[in-house]
Amino acid sequence: MPLVALRRSEEVCLEATDHSVMRRSAVQFFQLRNARDPQVQAARLAEQFVAQNHVPLSLLNVNIERDYDGRDVFLSVTTGSSIGAVPLISPTSARPDYGLIVQPRFPWAGIGPMLAEMGWRIVPAPLRLPLLKRSERRIPPWVISCMVLVRLRALLARLDRRFELVQETCGAPRGSVQWEEYATRQVPRARLLEVPCRYPDLRDDRQLKGAIRLTLERQLRSLETQREQGAFVHRLILLGEQLLSEVRAIPIYAPARPVIEGWLRSPLHGDIWFDGLQAIEWTLDQRGLAGISDLEGIPWSMSMDQFFEAWVETILRSVATHIGGRLKVGRIRETTAPLIWEPPYLGSQKSLAPDLWLEWATCTLIVDAKYKRHWEELQQGAWSSAA
Repeated sequence: MPLVALRRSEEVCLEATDHSVMRRSAVQFFQLRNARDPQVQAARLAEQFVAQNHVPLSLLNVNIERDYDGRDVFLSVTTGSSIGAVPLISPTSARPDYGLIVQPRFPWAGIGPMLAEMGWRIVPAPLRLPLLKRSERRIPPWVISCMVLVRLRALLARLDRRFELVQETCGAPRGSVQWEEYATRQVPRARLLEVPCRYPDLRDDRQLKGAIRLTLERQLRSLETQREQGAFVHRLILLGEQLLSEVRAIPIYAPARPVIEGWLRSPLHGDIWFDGLQAIEWTLDQRGLAGISDLEGIPWSMSMDQFFEAWVETILRSVATHIGGRLKVGRIRETTAPLIWEPPYLGSQKSLAPDLWLEWATCTLIVDAKYKRHWEELQQGAWSSAA
C-alpha cells in the first residue's frame, strides 16, 4: 500500500494569492466541529477575529468578511496587490496563534530574475510584528539572503568609525604609559624601546564588522547551494563577495544575545543601523520567512505594485539607452506636469504625475504601470465586474 501523507489536525494559516478571493469555513478554521452549536460560535468568533486583526490585515491590503450561505459560516478573504505573511490574533486566546499568507500568483523562479535585473531595488520587507507560527519552506532561501545582503550593504556604507581604547607596545610613549609593566617586564629584558601604552584611537567597530563577516559567510554558503535556481543567484553571490571583501581583514565575531541587544539600544542611529543588526540576528538564529511549514518565521510584505512599476522602469531605462532617449521617473517626482483648465472652474485637479515619461527626438511616451489581473477577470466576466 502506498504511504499517504498525514494531514495537519489544526490549520492555523489562511493562504491566498494576490488579487484573489478565497473562502474558508469558519467552523473548520476555529475547530468547532464538535461544539454544541458550531455555526453560532463560528459567527461570533469570526466577527471578533476580523475586528481584532484590522491592523495586520491592512498591512497586506487584505479584507476579511464573515459570510453565511444558509449552511455554513465562511471567512471570505479578499487580497490586493501586496504579498507577505502576518500573524493574526486568536479570538479565544488573544495571542498570535493564527496567520495569513498571501503568495504571488507568479512563481518565485520568475520573480527572482526580475529582482536581480532591477538591481534588488524592491525586496520583501520584514514587519515589526510577532513571529508567525509557520516558516515558509516553499519560499526559496535566496529571498531572505537578498534581504540580508541589501541591508548589510546599506549598513557598511553608513558604518562610522569610533574611538576605542587601544593597548599595545609602541616605540615611543603615547597616551598613557603603563610604567609598572615597563619597569618590571621591558627594562629587565633590555627592551627599552618597547613601551606599553594605552591610548584612544579612531578605528572601525571591529566587533560589528566581525559579525557582518560571519553573516556574509553564512549567507554565501547558503547561496552556493542554490546556484541551479538561475543566474540571479550568481549576482547575489557576487554582491555578497563584494561586501565580504570589505570586512575580510576583520576576525570573525559571533555576538551573544546581550551584545546584540546592547547594539540595538545604541542611541543616535537610524533605521539602517537597526535593519542591519536585525539581518545579523536573523542569520545567527537561522530565521526564515513566515509561511505554512512547521517553524516560526519572520512576518514580511512586498508591494507587487511597486515591484511591477520597478520592472517597467527597468525595461524603459534599457529602451532609453538604446534609442538615446531621456527617462523621467515618477517615484522621484520628475514627471509632474501641471494641468491648465479653460475656464479654470471646470477642473479641480492641478497636475498629473504618471509613473514614467520617456522622451526622444520625435516622440514622447507616457506610461502609468498598474499591477492588475484585468485580463484574467475579463475571461470570466464582464468589464464592469473587473476590480
